[in-house]
Amino acid sequence: MWYLGSWMFPVISAAMWLGMLLGMFIYWEAIGHPIYPSMDRGQTIAYISDVGAYKLKPLFIAGACVTTVFLDLGFLAERWLRHAGRLAPNTSRAQKVLSVIAILFAIAGSAGLILLSNFDTYHYPRLHDAFLLLFIGGYWFSAIFLCAEYQRLGIHYRSHHILRLSFWVKLTFIIVEFVLAVVFASTSYTGKPNVAAVFEWVVALVFTFYVLSFLLDLLPSVRTSHHQPQGWALKAEMEKAHHGGQQPGAPLTNDSAGPNQNRHVAPGDDLEAGAYRGTSMTNGPGYPAEHNDLGRQKRRGIGRLWS
Repeated sequence: MWYLGSWMFPVISAAMWLGMLLGMFIYWEAIGHPIYPSMDRGQTIAYISDVGAYKLKPLFIAGACVTTVFLDLGFLAERWLRHAGRLAPNTSRAQKVLSVIAILFAIAGSAGLILLSNFDTYHYPRLHDAFLLLFIGGYWFSAIFLCAEYQRLGIHYRSHHILRLSFWVKLTFIIVEFVLAVVFASTSYTGKPNVAAVFEWVVALVFTFYVLSFLLDLLPSVRTSHHQPQGWALKAEMEKAHHGGQQPGAPLTNDSAGPNQNRHVAPGDDLEAGAYRGTSMTNGPGYPAEHNDLGRQKRRGIGRLWS
């Protein structure tokens, strides 16, 4: 059933992540912008980690776990569906290696997010920062390798524009997230915690759109009454091209045996005018037969075909 397909993994992941962020932000707004003990001097805008270090810590942990588990399931499902042929298959070993490396970095990013939610910024500030770096870096590098794979897939399957669209979406995420992360880190370590807190919330929101981008990758594998999985449609296109658009078993031409298929040759017939197969090709009457014009044969692409 199409509505229970793997495309639901990124939807569940993004919904949980966005719901967690909204829940934490609305809570912080509703209780009057409190100043938490983990906040820096002069800081009035709370980090996500500040809100998630106290009463909402269970929500933070649950949101991190559900988000990463279902996102990783989306990574694994994409790899399996491409291997099984429901998505456009990889065309080289390099593409498969890129996909596996992307999955490994995604798992590392998942571990970073789960660990930073458990080791909160109030009780374990150094560990929390280290796991935050692992979370951001893991998914950022994962996106780079996945983007490289899709760039190669898009070149090979030019008719499947969704592969190219997925590549550009992931490339946009790589660039935007890198710029935002640099601004977040620089403002955080230069004594501008309020600016850094705003950019941390923005980085988290952009990550939501990255998770949803996997719909572009997994939806083509869905089978409905009006849609065939991408890999099946591609296989049908290749078979049609291989058979020249004709029914299986039909001859490639109307007369695959040549123009003289049904011609009866009697002994002594003059076949020079008909260029019948088996006749030596010479430079003309009176020229010795042993000096066949091999250069002319090669120029016309004949070679040894007539021997």
